[in-house]
Amino acid sequence: MEHLGFPIETVILLGVIVVVSLLVDLYAHRADREISFKSAALWSCFWIAISIAFGGYIYYHHGAEMASLYYTGYVLEKVLSVDNLFVMMAIFSWFSVPNRFRHRVLYWGVIGAFVFRGIFVAIGTGLLMFGPYVEMIFALIVAYTAVMMLRGGDDDEEMEDYSGHVAYRFVKRVFPVWPRLHGHDFFISRTHAKEEAKKLNISIEGMAHKTVVVATPLFLCLAVIEVSDVMFAFDSVPAVIAVSREPLIIYSAMIFAILGLRSLYFVLESLRKYLVHLEKAVIVLLFFIAAKLFLGATYHQFGFGIDIDPITSLIIVLVVLSCGVIASFVFPDKGDDKDEEQATSDSKEVADAAATATYTQTKTDGVAVSEAEVKAEPVMFEAEVVDSSQAQAANKADKS
Repeated sequence: MEHLGFPIETVILLGVIVVVSLLVDLYAHRADREISFKSAALWSCFWIAISIAFGGYIYYHHGAEMASLYYTGYVLEKVLSVDNLFVMMAIFSWFSVPNRFRHRVLYWGVIGAFVFRGIFVAIGTGLLMFGPYVEMIFALIVAYTAVMMLRGGDDDEEMEDYSGHVAYRFVKRVFPVWPRLHGHDFFISRTHAKEEAKKLNISIEGMAHKTVVVATPLFLCLAVIEVSDVMFAFDSVPAVIAVSREPLIIYSAMIFAILGLRSLYFVLESLRKYLVHLEKAVIVLLFFIAAKLFLGATYHQFGFGIDIDPITSLIIVLVVLSCGVIASFVFPDKGDDKDEEQATSDSKEVADAAATATYTQTKTDGVAVSEAEVKAEPVMFEAEVVDSSQAQAANKADKS
């Protein structure tokens, strides 16, 4: 019996590995702790080993060509995800999400990515049935993405304002929003929110919405990341489809690449200032994939062009990626050294202040919060914070 072109046992094995991996990761990172570079690197090696092992299973049971397709798709998705991870770093910075909560957000973001990738793969492989012209459209999409990355390379310094993001605005239309982080919670109960608002003399935006729960800025951050990942999938899925038309090969390659994204995020966060030319390698790969799609389509439709085989594609992807990494260390960008030193100094001051804080247990939800955190907790909607003394003074002035 076959499913998606493969024996049912292969599909079951993929499902079991994914579920067990998610459970292991959830258990290993159940505590809200900052992920160190060493821990992230070890976990990245673990996820890569799992991915290679599944590729070995594909090789043993389905042949060398299928295994090379899987490995090419895996490496390509992994490399293309780098730019998406940089976007996530910007989102976390804008929402002022502490490092110890980022893995939790990424964990739920990954689960959403599994669902949306499956939908896009099903749609994308289905569209290929309409012929080579669809491949040409996919080629244009991938090439457009590469051009936009190339043109946007000089705008990295500017911090995007995510308050206008579609996900941000949608959440605020549906839920009341608590104006600051509340531990690692995505939601708090409406009753609890009202009680806390009285104690802190703040108002909650959107309380006219009759919902049982109130969203926190951490959920807003998760929503923005999920929608950003969906937009990224519009580019990455056609690129990986260029490697293979087998839905299971495409989806499994994406799944294993995504499984390791959480660990890769913390590795890249530490190495970002060193891998300065990695994005250029990603752009080159996107142009290569666009050319591969277009030339393959013209070859099948009109008889001219090049049909690049899976082994050659894998070699090109690995060579370009390696060149990007090597170039980053051979030709480092020294222009931002002073800024990096200043950022490191500022981060050290914040870390030292947090380290000296004494943690006390709050009376609600059993969430441990330090006095320094209460003072420094990011307030997302400053316009909604109400000072009771100022409000009373304003009332007196109105009466007089």
